[in-house]
Amino acid sequence: MSEPNDTTFDIVILGGGSGGYAAALRAAQLDLSVALIEKGKLGGTCLHNGCIPTKALLHAAEIADQTRESEQFGVKAELVGIDITAVNSYKDGVISRLYKGLQGLVGSSKKITFVAGAGKLVGKNVVEVDGKRYTGRNVVLASGSYAKSLPGLDVDGERIITSDHALTLDRIPSSAIVLGGGVIGVEFASVWKSFGVDVTIVEALPRLVAAEDEESSKALERAFRKRKINFKVGKPFEKVEKTDKGVKLTIQGGDTVEAELLLVAVGRGPNTAGLGYEEQGVKMDRGYVLTDERLRTSVPNVYAVGDIVPGLQLAHRGFQQGIFVAEEIAGKTPAVIDEAGIPRVTYCDPELASVGLTEAKAKEQYGADKIKTYNYNLGGNGKSQILKTAGHVKLVRVDDGPVVGVHMVGARVGELIGEAQLIYNWEAYPAEVAQLVHAHPTQNEALGEAHLALAGKPLHAHA
Repeated sequence: MSEPNDTTFDIVILGGGSGGYAAALRAAQLDLSVALIEKGKLGGTCLHNGCIPTKALLHAAEIADQTRESEQFGVKAELVGIDITAVNSYKDGVISRLYKGLQGLVGSSKKITFVAGAGKLVGKNVVEVDGKRYTGRNVVLASGSYAKSLPGLDVDGERIITSDHALTLDRIPSSAIVLGGGVIGVEFASVWKSFGVDVTIVEALPRLVAAEDEESSKALERAFRKRKINFKVGKPFEKVEKTDKGVKLTIQGGDTVEAELLLVAVGRGPNTAGLGYEEQGVKMDRGYVLTDERLRTSVPNVYAVGDIVPGLQLAHRGFQQGIFVAEEIAGKTPAVIDEAGIPRVTYCDPELASVGLTEAKAKEQYGADKIKTYNYNLGGNGKSQILKTAGHVKLVRVDDGPVVGVHMVGARVGELIGEAQLIYNWEAYPAEVAQLVHAHPTQNEALGEAHLALAGKPLHAHA
């Protein structure tokens, strides 16, 4: 939409990523006028440098593995090689189609004015873009995140790279070190291994994907050993040197790992520097914007959503927060978002999916004597046997109370998280879920079987 002469809006949104554009679309539905400001591409990290491109690479990696392993299913096929140019073309095609669709969605709204350019908060309710000021009765800060590095790491985009560089690599390295065993690290390690790269993960914490339930971490580590993905946990890095052939990483204890390139996957930081937030009185902590449970900052009528708000850095959290803030501004008084009720998926092979509390956190919150768990092995699930995947569904419940955590490991379990998040968010008891009929043969059935067992009436499992 073209810009009107009046630059006062019901909402001015700084950032057009998941949180920002969701807030804009919902606000427009609620008949609020919106200025949506974005310096890069509409859709932000998730669409262009995160969720979508990485999952496209992971799907290409899955196809490579299926081709390589096809004979065990009686299908004779040969993996001739990986054409990385064609893989990138496929990935970019997915992004392009989604981007065009999103542009059409935002551009077709008469209530949204899209402003291309770098914005800065210059007053408590004023954002300036290229010398022009946009005033909002409300302001939503949604400036997103960037790929972090660590002191002593000289990211050059060639030998030492971040996930941003990894998504546009025009070659497949012969070997790679992945510094960081969280979500981003294990996903790239999984892709590269499938593409034939010799991969080593180095993680300072005691286990891979340390934010997940400990049993999920152990299951992933077993699977990675089987896939011959090397990893060193509990080993902080000490220094990196460039060599004739690539890089040499020294880790605590003096061990060294050498490879063609080093991927720095140590998480994402809040993109707030130089945007004027603190100068306008917005309370911050280490670059993050502090909010209350209704996403209000310390400045009246200024809200914050997405990766700049402490908590899970997930696109769907950003979407939900954006919708919440639009409804809050419109006077709809939406229900507060339960952060533990936001589903989490790691898309490596095998996938990890979870919602609610880990066993350790549940024991901390309710007391160890009040928590019961059940672990249903996918070995008993017909569809998982057909897919030849291993893993489990683990339930965490309060004794004589609801299920407070669901943790799954295995191929495609990310697709099961929909029911799991309903179970958690609707505070279901195992006996209530046990009444539901799950289609056979599906992996979804494993959720039903686990709840049957936890309700004391196991079918294909021991209680």
